[in-house]
Amino acid sequence: MPRRRGSLPPLVCTLAALSLPLLLAAEPRAKSCSEVRRLYAAKGFSQSEAPSHEISGDHLKVCSQAYTCCTQEMEERYSQLSKYDFRNAVVDLSNHLQTMFSSRYKKFDEFFKELLENAEKSLNDMFVRTYGRLYMQNSELFKDLFVELKRYYVGGNVNLEEMLNDFWARLLERMFRLVNPQYHFTDEYLECVSKYTEQLKPFGDVPRKLKLQVTRAFVAARTFAQGLAVARDVISKVSAVNPTPQGTQALLKMMYCPHCRGLISVKPCYNYCFNVMRGCLANQGDLDAEWNIFMGSMLLVAERLEGPFNIESVMDPIDVKISDAIMNMQENSMQVSQKVFQGCGQPKTLAQGRSARSVSEGGFSARFRPYNPEERPTTAAGTSLDRLVTDVKEKLKQAKKFWSSLPGNICSDEKISVGTGNENECWNGSAKSRYDFAVTGNGLASQVNNPEVEVDITKPDMVIRRQIMVLRVMTNKLKNAYSGNDVDFIDVSEESSGEESGSGCEFQQCSTEFEFNATEVTGNSNKSDKKMNTSAAPSSGLSQAALFLSILVLAMQRQWR
Repeated sequence: MPRRRGSLPPLVCTLAALSLPLLLAAEPRAKSCSEVRRLYAAKGFSQSEAPSHEISGDHLKVCSQAYTCCTQEMEERYSQLSKYDFRNAVVDLSNHLQTMFSSRYKKFDEFFKELLENAEKSLNDMFVRTYGRLYMQNSELFKDLFVELKRYYVGGNVNLEEMLNDFWARLLERMFRLVNPQYHFTDEYLECVSKYTEQLKPFGDVPRKLKLQVTRAFVAARTFAQGLAVARDVISKVSAVNPTPQGTQALLKMMYCPHCRGLISVKPCYNYCFNVMRGCLANQGDLDAEWNIFMGSMLLVAERLEGPFNIESVMDPIDVKISDAIMNMQENSMQVSQKVFQGCGQPKTLAQGRSARSVSEGGFSARFRPYNPEERPTTAAGTSLDRLVTDVKEKLKQAKKFWSSLPGNICSDEKISVGTGNENECWNGSAKSRYDFAVTGNGLASQVNNPEVEVDITKPDMVIRRQIMVLRVMTNKLKNAYSGNDVDFIDVSEESSGEESGSGCEFQQCSTEFEFNATEVTGNSNKSDKKMNTSAAPSSGLSQAALFLSILVLAMQRQWR
């Protein structure tokens, strides 16, 4: 039978039929991307953007260009998401510490202010009961004392020693009139009287002791409260991290490139994550040394607040101490008056009808007893300084090494959890396998050999450099306060400058945190400087120049290393 034209021989058809399954088996089937699609949609993106099966990865810029479950659009979204996750992890860990410092600052601030209010009220109530009309006629003198103490605490330009000296001089003038009612004293004569305050010691040793106690206690209290506020603000500014483009690529590669390979359940290797975080937080690592010194200085001042500089033990009995001084003046009034008359001249006698009543008739003869401890009024929030200090000391100890520990804490965070089991079963940046690189050191200079993040160590973050200077200046003030030396006030308002670390802003474009004297950086705090600072505020240009030079030196030191 003749074959039809165009038909294949039976043998060829048979061979073709037998070989078809083999040919189909030899061609690889594309893997499903269903789980990747599901997780991608769970992140809030459209599932339709993700392919249903693996496609060629030629379009990817960071993740592997082998067969992939990611489109170019998905890689871009994952890049933004990795940046978002990283920033949130830093903020979450920092917020806890920032909230702690913020709440303790508010508690201390509330305590100190209410302590002053209670001390003033106690003095007023007891002096009204004890001295009656004579006190009320002169009450503005004592009111002014507390006004100045409050003004000093909140940052007013008050020289404590001069203010207290002025208080005792004014009190002596009032008392001298009261114990010598038969004489007429001109303002010039009373000015002469006040010049004998130190020589005659009409109030005994109370003014000297109280001046020492008040100055040390107020300096320590105000500086410690400022330190808590500075810690709060430093954390706020430094934790607002903006990763560099190189850091963002490293975060994407670590956190979401495994998804593109379909390895959705594989976690980054711990050391791999550590290197990525050390690179992304290189500048924060440089903050650690100065931060730890600052925490140590805060702890030292806290111990002073518990001991000889305890403002509560100074202010609670201040009414008793001032009353003792008044009684001392009354008891020695004759000797004091005679010496004043010898030095300033004999005053004119008033007409007999115009003579004022004697002090003894006016109520200055009474002494009043101090409080018993159980009778003392409860201060702010029903607490005491000892309780506040004990609480915050433990928190200060825990806050040490926060910045050097931050990379490891982020890698342990549930948002960026790492593989903690078999070290061969984790994501190493390119595959599910062992990570062989060593962990780099902490800080900017150590990142020169970071295998995961390209870091330009010649360009330190200026936001963080300024915060290092903030800590350095505050530490110097804490050391002065620890020694009992008065320090200038630092404005610690909570207004944010809107800066973020990692933003790479140039110094000229980034505003300073606050102004300070160049001498504060070196710790020079002699008395002539302090008097100069209380009489005239430093110019903005000089302060900014000092800050610029300090930061420039820091940056150059980094480069020389």
